[in-house]
Amino acid sequence: MSRKAKVKIFKIILLVIVIAIIIGTIIYLMPLFKNISTVEGQLAFKQKIQESGFIGFLMLFGLQFAQVFLIIIPGEPIEILAGMCYGAVYGTLFIELSAFIISCIIIFAVRKLGRKFVYSFCDEEKVKKIENSKLFQNSKTIEWIMIILFLIPGTPKDLLVYIAGLLPINPLRFVIISTVARIPSVVSSTIAGDQILQGDYKMILVSYAVTFALVGIVVFIVNKFDKTKTTEEALNFFKKEESKEK
Repeated sequence: MSRKAKVKIFKIILLVIVIAIIIGTIIYLMPLFKNISTVEGQLAFKQKIQESGFIGFLMLFGLQFAQVFLIIIPGEPIEILAGMCYGAVYGTLFIELSAFIISCIIIFAVRKLGRKFVYSFCDEEKVKKIENSKLFQNSKTIEWIMIILFLIPGTPKDLLVYIAGLLPINPLRFVIISTVARIPSVVSSTIAGDQILQGDYKMILVSYAVTFALVGIVVFIVNKFDKTKTTEEALNFFKKEESKEK
């Protein structure tokens, strides 16, 4: 069987699984989504997930799986839901473990099925620009670039997971980097989810402010000692691409 046929079959199977997960989750949780904007609705949602045990865990994992694989929704709402259902600590552990597993699956699929698999889920033109950029061809600096990109909120992290399989970076090292570097933004989102139910909006603002401050300090330090200015160029590269889309 040709690689093209394998990619097509894999994509169809994956799409069927994801659609089944989404439909099942919506049917199961639909009554609760109606009142999710109220405190009572949020408490009911949390109770439903917790009472569902492993099934509730799988449903949230399924939502994150769909979010990362299909790149159709931002990750923050899933992270906030995890914090809402499991608290800041366990919500963070859930998101981090899920991200690790999903990243491993994507990297394995890309290495096995090649560029056509990536093009099936991501914009081909954007992928080629990143892949062919000199910034992402230097194996010595690419890890630092990935650390910064995953630290900063708003960067296309899910796109980078796909592209990493095409770049000169060790797959295991990349998965570890991408998982660890997500922690600051994940923690702030899960804290927000946890505090929403308690109505402590000051704590939410503080958590996001601390996260942005820490990330800003790290980026400043890296740029200060990065004589080649590769990380700064990488950030400017993505800013230019985002401005073009707008």
